[in-house]
Amino acid sequence: MQTQNLIGGNWVGAEDGTSVQVVNPARDEVIAEIPSCGTSETRAAIDAACGARKTWAAKTAGERGRFLSDLAGLMRRDVDRLAGLMTAEQGKPISEARGEIAYAASFLDWAGEEGKRLTGDIIPASAADKRILVLRQPVGVTGIITPWNFPAAMITRKLGPALAAGCTVVIKPAELTPLSALAIGELACEAGIPPGVVNIVTGNASDIGDAMFDDDRVRKLSFTGSTKIGQLLMSKASRNLLRLSLELGGHAPFLVFDDADIGLAVDAAVACKFRNAGQTCICANRFYVQDGVYDEFTNRFAAAIKDLQVGDGAREGVDIGPLINDAAVEKVETHVEDARSRGGKVLVGGERVRVEGLADRFYAPTLIEGMTPGMLLAHEETFGPVAPIARFVHEGEAIESANASEFGLAAYFFTRDASRVMRVSEALEYGIVGANDGGPSTAQAPFGGVKHSGFGREGGRYAMEEYTEIKYVSWRV
Repeated sequence: MQTQNLIGGNWVGAEDGTSVQVVNPARDEVIAEIPSCGTSETRAAIDAACGARKTWAAKTAGERGRFLSDLAGLMRRDVDRLAGLMTAEQGKPISEARGEIAYAASFLDWAGEEGKRLTGDIIPASAADKRILVLRQPVGVTGIITPWNFPAAMITRKLGPALAAGCTVVIKPAELTPLSALAIGELACEAGIPPGVVNIVTGNASDIGDAMFDDDRVRKLSFTGSTKIGQLLMSKASRNLLRLSLELGGHAPFLVFDDADIGLAVDAAVACKFRNAGQTCICANRFYVQDGVYDEFTNRFAAAIKDLQVGDGAREGVDIGPLINDAAVEKVETHVEDARSRGGKVLVGGERVRVEGLADRFYAPTLIEGMTPGMLLAHEETFGPVAPIARFVHEGEAIESANASEFGLAAYFFTRDASRVMRVSEALEYGIVGANDGGPSTAQAPFGGVKHSGFGREGGRYAMEEYTEIKYVSWRV
């Protein structure tokens, strides 16, 4: 297992020899030590990315695509090793970790093919002796900053289109979960991706980020994380007019109408809410159920939640692993107690789960009835396995409640009415809408939000646009 940084094709430590520990959240055990790097190491990584930039951009789209395809194949070859590493550092159930590796590889495959379709235009000119050409060229050295909750997929969703477009990258993974990133770096080397094209720096987030923002050779940065940090990055980006893609916080509503397929809605609700113990940016945060099916949905949802198994994610059959750290558990407890104090009724869960021999970071999957707008659960992202639920009468009421959020990443609704599908899809103020679908994210579709959930899109042909510049050529013939 590689625990050093990848800079210019070499595996190196921090210049001052310092390191930080990586802890298994389920067992509270140190599983690795990684370099604690900062400004100077980040500059070295930018130097390497700049040195490789022109050669990489000069390769054909087909050549770059083959490198990405080879990397995806290696990830699939090593799925069990990579999944085990992810579960150890992040805590998610091993079955989910395997699924994330497959999901991560799909972004590389898709981007590698999409790079071949990155075309420009010839525009009719206003004079007979001119031709107007529009070219798409790589934006240049790109910074990638990723979160801890999806430590492989959040990298490849950015890495794939960046490399396919001809950019070189400097990756800063989350300090809590750096091992997945370093493992991908190892496989990138094995796939033959040239030195300097992919660089990985671990350590102090502020120092690494500032080094990227202060260096005018970095022309693009893609970030996934909190809205608060995204706002800070926007202000820093103004120094060099750095181009940004920001995928920030979410607070997804989940609407169930009277005419919904209740079985489908319940299955989707369980998967959408409790995947990764609720620690996902697009997981359902608020449930609104129409009066006519409220009791049936709530009862079936509660029964399904009770069947979920809590424990060490490394054990097969576990559905809910630990939360990432003590602060995460405390936030969940604060939200649940606030709901109780405001009249919420806990139907399932509502407390920590003690798992013998493991850390005290497990929280029972929870269902709370009687959600009101004043509750923290109703307007703050919980990032935990808690589902608050409320009933509604009219469609307009549900849409108004769903849109009453500063966030606009993902929303879900369930109905059999085709007209309502169009009507509600258009009315919801979110970048991603799942209509009768609790798992809409896929490599070929544009992923991203509106309002305080950020801007820019990842996935499909839309992601390629984020990593290219448009050049207009007026040619007198």
